[in-house]
Amino acid sequence: MPKPPEKPPHAVPHPEPHAVPRAVPWARCLLLIPIVAMLWVSSYNRIEPTLAGFPFFYWYQLVWVLLSAVIIGIVYAMER
Repeated sequence: MPKPPEKPPHAVPHPEPHAVPRAVPWARCLLLIPIVAMLWVSSYNRIEPTLAGFPFFYWYQLVWVLLSAVIIGIVYAMER
């Protein structure tokens, strides 16, 4: 029975298959936080307190835009 040919010494090994993403079942639940915070309008439907002359209604929403980006980044890092 003939021997199978040996690999030449300069052969590059095949890379490992891509790792399966870690399953963090509750990570996507974090994405509900900004959704609920923005849909619950009665919690921020007021003028006071103001921040640099902006009513609470506006700067609260702007803060949630930034917080949403942070939360999305956290969820992405957990699922990567």
